[in-house]
Amino acid sequence: MKKIIRIFLIVVATFLAYEVIGMMVPFIKLNTVSKQFKEQFLVEQFYEDEEGVDRAYIVETSTDALDERIRMIYQAEHSIILSTFDMREGQSTNDILSALIDAADRGVHVQILIDGLSGMLRIEHNDLFRAVASYPNIEIRLYNPIHILQPWTFHGRMHDKYLIVDDTYYLLGGRNTFDYFLGDYIDYNTSLDREVFIWNTVSGTDRTDESSIHQLKEYFNQVWNSEYCKVFCNDSSIQKKDNIIEEINGLKAHYNRFKEKREELFVEDYSYEEITVPTDKVSLVCNPIHISGKEPTVWYSLQQLMEHAKEKVIIHTPYAVLSEDMYEGMTAIGQQDISFEMLLNSVENGDNFFGSSDYVKNKQKVIETGVQIYEYDGGHSYHGKSILIDDTISIIGSYNLDLRSTYVDTELMLVVDSKQLNEQLQENFDVIKNDARKVVDKDTYEVPEHIVVAEVPIWKRFAWEIVGFIMRPFRVLV
Repeated sequence: MKKIIRIFLIVVATFLAYEVIGMMVPFIKLNTVSKQFKEQFLVEQFYEDEEGVDRAYIVETSTDALDERIRMIYQAEHSIILSTFDMREGQSTNDILSALIDAADRGVHVQILIDGLSGMLRIEHNDLFRAVASYPNIEIRLYNPIHILQPWTFHGRMHDKYLIVDDTYYLLGGRNTFDYFLGDYIDYNTSLDREVFIWNTVSGTDRTDESSIHQLKEYFNQVWNSEYCKVFCNDSSIQKKDNIIEEINGLKAHYNRFKEKREELFVEDYSYEEITVPTDKVSLVCNPIHISGKEPTVWYSLQQLMEHAKEKVIIHTPYAVLSEDMYEGMTAIGQQDISFEMLLNSVENGDNFFGSSDYVKNKQKVIETGVQIYEYDGGHSYHGKSILIDDTISIIGSYNLDLRSTYVDTELMLVVDSKQLNEQLQENFDVIKNDARKVVDKDTYEVPEHIVVAEVPIWKRFAWEIVGFIMRPFRVLV
């Protein structure tokens, strides 16, 4: 019996070692940006002197984020593209899926792209999502589904989040698709985030290709048609099964109730003229779409833009986990004769234990880059990923200032050249900053009188220190 147990433990240990080593192999060496990418990159390409065809506004609250999704879906005439890292059951998800069912019934072609990790955890064996995926005019694909015997494929995740309607509207940012990020269905354990809405004012004309929406659609098609995406449940025959019929009928009934309750969202030919502002240029920045260690093209692009700032740079990120190259890049920005600030969650306020552990371990190194740090203590975890440069550039998207977003995941950031949108972003930044502590040194803060810092038990602070040390070989996966 002891021999059997010993053999079993050896097999388990061998399998676990295989999994851990396999997961780490693609990311042991952090890639650098190629000479070719550097040579073709020009900061000037993100600026324009004349007003462009895109208009924009910042979607700041979770309530507005859900409302805008419903409004956009209702406006759809030909196509809807929804890409999300994480989708889960919930009231906001029912709102969105029921609206997509209605759009499909109108003849709109609906494509939904979900990361394979969320697919494994929330989608694959769920009747709700199987019902939607098999519905006429709707297709769901999963990016890089999990294969337990291929651990080297585990960590290349699709972190993009956007919604595109026809050739006319899109919404891009950091929000996933469930109640933690969308709507006001829960008043606890919610996340603060940010998105930017873009309206192509020349859609349907011979100038439509001038809009940035075509950059995003081209990117989507590359991912959608890549070898990494697999079709999820396209068997239309299951629409005859009782459990699937029940799910579809439930969504249709939900939509009718929601439409009666929120009739202001269902307006024909809704005009975005009043709530949007003009832009001079809108540009998409992205990482490579493959699943192995990535060339850090998003980080390089953002770093170059920040290094060319004339007056100020403000970074908003949930947490900061930096490589040596990123420390050097931050230091290069900090050495410019500009105001350089960064706001992130305090470890007491954030919801990422490993990110907090790394920050505790490396906080002094971040301070030494020259950036003035503010730690957010507003009570809800801050999930926004944005950068403000001078009085013209606003950058919003899915990219966290960490190693995973830099070297592992697909990521999107939208660079908008617009003074009016920049003003909107600055106003939103000021509101968030009001609930933040200013870092004086590693252990000292300037604390606004109204802020109450959450109590953290001693064991958790000790755990941050220990985990920050233990996780050093695995920082790229944090």
